[in-house]
Amino acid sequence: MELTAALVLVGLMVLLLAGGLWIGLALMAIGMLGMLGFTTRAPGDGMAVAIWSHGSSWTLTALPLFLWMGEILFRTRLSQEMFKGLSPWLERLPGRLLHTNVIGCTLFAAVSGSSAATCATIGKIAMPELGRRGYPESMVLGTLAGAGTLGLLIPPSIIMIVYGVAADVSIAKLFIGGVLPGILLASLFMGWVVIWSLLNRDRIPPADLKSSFMQKLAASKNLIPVVLLIAGVLGSIYSGIATATEAAAIGVIGSLIIAAAQKSLTRKSFVAGLMGATRLYCMIALILAGSAFLTLAMGYIGLPRHLAEWIGTLNLTPGMLLFALAIFFVLLGCFLDGISIIVLTMAVLLPTIQVAGIDPLWFGIFVIVVVEMAQITPPVGFNLFVLQALSGKQITTIAVYALPYFLLMVLALILLYMFPGLVTWLPGHMIG
Repeated sequence: MELTAALVLVGLMVLLLAGGLWIGLALMAIGMLGMLGFTTRAPGDGMAVAIWSHGSSWTLTALPLFLWMGEILFRTRLSQEMFKGLSPWLERLPGRLLHTNVIGCTLFAAVSGSSAATCATIGKIAMPELGRRGYPESMVLGTLAGAGTLGLLIPPSIIMIVYGVAADVSIAKLFIGGVLPGILLASLFMGWVVIWSLLNRDRIPPADLKSSFMQKLAASKNLIPVVLLIAGVLGSIYSGIATATEAAAIGVIGSLIIAAAQKSLTRKSFVAGLMGATRLYCMIALILAGSAFLTLAMGYIGLPRHLAEWIGTLNLTPGMLLFALAIFFVLLGCFLDGISIIVLTMAVLLPTIQVAGIDPLWFGIFVIVVVEMAQITPPVGFNLFVLQALSGKQITTIAVYALPYFLLMVLALILLYMFPGLVTWLPGHMIG
């Protein structure tokens, strides 16, 4: 009966999504139809309780605050300032200013929480500048596509908050758990840029006039705002001074101070940032509400339990299970955004993960890296859309440029599996 229910509900879900129904409403509809068709319980009171209990979660208040922080910073000159501060230090490194894409995305990811915002913000300043200096377009777009995905992994990440709420995992520990994997991925990207540049020396333009050490230090003052903001948000969480929600409030205050200092905080930009964050949060909140009710409905039908039992009978090793799930998530990512993937699958997969003995904290980072891979796979790779809008290139062309970074993410997954301490070590040493 459970298999029949699963097939029917999946078919209905595909029809509703293909028909253009909002994801949150589609989730609620499937939950209601599932309870009406396969249980004896009326869905009304269950829907009310599930949506209220999830929507009133204190943990969830971090989400709109981080969204607002990202919207404020998106309207400042922070990306331009980072470019000015980084470029003098990279003139001797093979690949030179191509590394500003990776480091700039890494730094902006640590204050924006969004992959698309990171890619768009750094891309707006880096693409014209690097194009003017003669850097190859394939590497400029490739580094932006790959490094832009770090907005999902490097905290504060919006998708981490969604996973933490869906899987009942500490958001603060997820944030800290993403730090070392984020640095690992950024290092792999920079390593590839170095290797490519050494093999293609003739395609990298010569360095500008060499900067003295004092000139480099003087340029570094442009990095102070973003470094202080990162230290304030992540340092307050790691030291135990603040929860994820309180750190989000610190981030909002810090971003308002930066915007005011750069004279980009006007009444118009303040309202635009606030309304942008509100619209985005309303969309995510509706998806989470639908997910909460669908989770409840699946529990009444018994689908997660039976799926976990069925997978248990296959006697898959944790490695084989994770390999199968990685392929599954990448395929889903060809058609859905990351948040939708998380909320659609966690209710069913978490019991299976627990049966396999996989740490939900580690699994959260694993899922986010796989969702990052989906950001640069057509036809629905969101970073590809962003770069298409910025460059006018075809999505398939940009996807080819991004392929090496996709393969580097596969390598990162293998390293995370072999060395799980890359995820769990820092959270294990948090204070409080």
